[in-house]
Amino acid sequence: MKRQQPFQRGAGVLLAVSSLPSPYGIGTFGDSAYRFVDFLKRCGGSYWQVLPLGPTGYGDSPYQSFSAFAGNPYLIDPEILMREGLLKREDAEAFSWGENPKKVDYEKLYAYRMDLLRIAWRNSRHKSEKAFFDFCRSNAFWLDDYARFQAIKKHYAEKCWLYWPEEIRTRKQDALAALCETLEEEIDFYKFCQFHFFAQWKKLKEYANQNGVSIIGDIPIYVALDSSDVWAGQEEFLLGKDGRPEDVAGVPPDEFSDSGQLWGNPLYRWDEMEKNGFTWWKLRMGFAAKMYDVIRIDHFIGIVRYYAVRSDRVDAKHGKWRRGPGEKLLTAISEVIGETKIIAEDLGAVTPAVKRLRLKAGYPGMKILSYGFGEGAGNENLPHNFEKNCVVYGGTHDNEPLAGYFKHADETELLFAKHYFGVRQTKALCEAVVRAGYASVADLCLFQIQDLLGLDHRYRMNTPATVGGNWTFRITDEMLSDELSEKLYELTYIYGRGKEE
Repeated sequence: MKRQQPFQRGAGVLLAVSSLPSPYGIGTFGDSAYRFVDFLKRCGGSYWQVLPLGPTGYGDSPYQSFSAFAGNPYLIDPEILMREGLLKREDAEAFSWGENPKKVDYEKLYAYRMDLLRIAWRNSRHKSEKAFFDFCRSNAFWLDDYARFQAIKKHYAEKCWLYWPEEIRTRKQDALAALCETLEEEIDFYKFCQFHFFAQWKKLKEYANQNGVSIIGDIPIYVALDSSDVWAGQEEFLLGKDGRPEDVAGVPPDEFSDSGQLWGNPLYRWDEMEKNGFTWWKLRMGFAAKMYDVIRIDHFIGIVRYYAVRSDRVDAKHGKWRRGPGEKLLTAISEVIGETKIIAEDLGAVTPAVKRLRLKAGYPGMKILSYGFGEGAGNENLPHNFEKNCVVYGGTHDNEPLAGYFKHADETELLFAKHYFGVRQTKALCEAVVRAGYASVADLCLFQIQDLLGLDHRYRMNTPATVGGNWTFRITDEMLSDELSEKLYELTYIYGRGKEE
């Protein structure tokens, strides 16, 4: 296994693309994304961490995607399609995209966004374009199955693939070929969407890189049951004869939930994956390495050991820990990612074996400052206990923003935090935590935009173990003020996190 070299000292912002401003109901790869890169540059920041960019499925979660490879068509920018002559402004303005610019309206997006993209598709001459042909050919290893999956799913009224006719569910060659011939135009539409998603993303990433900003992507360790990955590769997942999972993924009871978190994702047949040299994982990580400059592996501990819960359970209280592939998988990954670096999300039930593997690979782990105030001076999330090869966050997308956390913290934690940071007023804690993160020895310092803006619990991105009301947070252009960029620029250079001129 190739050992990863440490990161250079730097800082950045955690912000989902969906959270950017736009007049079309959700953030896109349009002008606001470029303005956000400009904002990061003014801050002296060198990293933009995004959430997973795949098509959102159950609960609108980017961690429950219809594909581990495909992009979310909601993020395709209509304005860019207008400039390319594929849409007219009145096409986009004919639909309602929601009334609140600070929240994503997924109901409106579900109802209308694909209709808008179909207008662009009908206006397109992509079938005669070499760029489209080259895209389809180079991405055929995932694109063909994904486009078929989405077209068939629409054909069967959006039902999960488990409820498709048996010959399609089990991918009988003749039956599948016949159906796909019938759905040829629909399959082409989904390929068209992916072509434009990746064309727009590539240009945005190039702009970021040209301005000294590296993109940190996020890779969920598991894939959704209702996904093209599971439908097309059933032999690599722990499924019964009927295609339904025997066991599913989750975590035992923790600080987020007394009953644990029952994610419901199918588990991998690690023994089968090892036999074929982890081919699917190599394809996935090699693809991600081209999309991002850094890859954050969500739930890294699942590579060492994973929690399995019987699929008929209603909660995750009674699961079992099983051994994962460990170093064998990381060795396979290191063969395909080139110079792209990895961050290990090592939160939760970390064992000595997890730490040993992370250190052997050279991956930095994560420290969460809002976890630091409940166990006294020995808490590993307090800055004085950090080691250099780590990434410090105020909190992640799963955490309450700092202002909300301190508003609801118990008296003991609040008092400890005030003493630790040397402040008297609760309202001063957010800025003190941000400064401490920048000042720490952690190689990378990343804060949610909510924490940099001092926003409270009302602006939380996600509450684990809940469904509904999550993933809707958005910013407005006014929030990315010169005052904020000047404050962050000062912190960046005082604490040596800026790139040398």
